[in-house]
Amino acid sequence: MLYVWSFAITEGLNFNAQTEIIRVAIRLGGDVLTHISKSIEIRTPPEKIWEMLALDRLSEWEEGYKEDLTKIEYTSEVNTLHDKYKVGFSAQLETKGEGKMDLEVTESLENEKIVYHLVGGKFTKDLRLTFLLDPLEEGTEFTYVVDYEISWGILGKFLDKLFAQREVKKGVEKALENLKGILEK
Repeated sequence: MLYVWSFAITEGLNFNAQTEIIRVAIRLGGDVLTHISKSIEIRTPPEKIWEMLALDRLSEWEEGYKEDLTKIEYTSEVNTLHDKYKVGFSAQLETKGEGKMDLEVTESLENEKIVYHLVGGKFTKDLRLTFLLDPLEEGTEFTYVVDYEISWGILGKFLDKLFAQREVKKGVEKALENLKGILEK
């Protein structure tokens, strides 16, 4: 069971408005996940955004992956592009900061939602990246959600509050701006 408390902050009321939801999720057993969610409207159909959500395309707009990712090794069979979006798709990532992490697609609804679950990093005990696409009259509302738990117990929780949450939020905001810039050219 997952208990969730949410706080929403909306910036602006125009087409470029961003909504930020900061949520604390407590899983049964006491683990606390930090939840950061930001949305942006992009003037392109969901299908175009969906193409950018394949694991090997994230580094085109997600600076954290562009700067840190050193290797992707598929651990499940990939015969077509569609295979990279299927539930059960798996890979091992190697990054400069986290080292090796195992990745699996745990949810996938074409042109609507995909969830990547990563485990095994040096600093991040548990990481889920969720991408949500809601069609609008003139484009798509794209939501980027990061749920994570830093390793190291109470020290990790302290470091998360001290600086990690702020840095993750900045990274998500920058990624949304980058993706919007690429797709609205």
